[in-house]
Amino acid sequence: MPLLSQNKRIERVNSTAELFGRFPHLKDGAQQFVSRSAEPVDPKNLLYIQQREFAVTTPADNSVSILGSDDATTCHLVVLRHTGSGVTCLAHCDGSSTWTEVPLIINAVTSRCSSSSSAVKDGRLELHLVGGFDDDRRISHSLSLNILAAFQKQKEEIHLETCCITDMNDVIKDGIHRPVIYGIGVNVKTGHVFPASFTCRGPAEELRSARTFSGGQMVEVYDSARELVKIDPCRWTPNEDMAFWLTQDDETILQYLSTSPYAEPPHFVHHIKSTIQFLLEHPTADALFPDAQPQFYSRVEDGRWKRV
Repeated sequence: MPLLSQNKRIERVNSTAELFGRFPHLKDGAQQFVSRSAEPVDPKNLLYIQQREFAVTTPADNSVSILGSDDATTCHLVVLRHTGSGVTCLAHCDGSSTWTEVPLIINAVTSRCSSSSSAVKDGRLELHLVGGFDDDRRISHSLSLNILAAFQKQKEEIHLETCCITDMNDVIKDGIHRPVIYGIGVNVKTGHVFPASFTCRGPAEELRSARTFSGGQMVEVYDSARELVKIDPCRWTPNEDMAFWLTQDDETILQYLSTSPYAEPPHFVHHIKSTIQFLLEHPTADALFPDAQPQFYSRVEDGRWKRV
């Protein structure tokens, strides 16, 4: 089935400019989206999604009201929601495996809708894409087109509602292109998608970052039936040579460890160094997952995630 906008089929495009030329209402919507200020998200309501992660939940969730993610420069943030059941997914895609990630996202939503046949019949799948900018290496452009093409190839009928990507999410500051919006949230009760900022990126922020830094693929991090964050066992190889990066200045780290060195948020270098330090302190992940079992975190009364 096709990818649709205002019930018109979106055919394969060769550029985002071509897409916005064919569907000017998407361009208008993107302009409105970037004009909004980022809303701070209360950690007590939040499930934060890191790079190469996704999570799915429903409006009945008592532990999570907002799914959120940020630090997206060339990366794209993908929200897929079924309007009948309210089942909502947020994924942070970096282009590492787009063609396998999109089916994962769709299946995660549709499989949770099946238990409510009347709601499924009444609703539809709506897609929101935010991220990327007009970067010199055109990584954002490529990812935008791949994500659109991957959704076009799926059997489900999907309606593109928000498309604030690449050239529509670009601003020039001091002669340098940067994203306007780095992060978004989605209210799982209402479906409202909004620019967002976050002070908390847990639980297990360093462990989850280490998994991605070490080459881990897209993974689901939430068990919505039990309302638990779930970090599955992962593996990495000891590499003492990484200590080299801890002695390097910010400019060197940005140039070699970022896809967009002039557009990263201020905390990028600190985040990279803390992740590398975590990997050096844990040469393997075995001790972090006793008996090869996942780590689970539940929401406690004060709003924190606590390991259980």
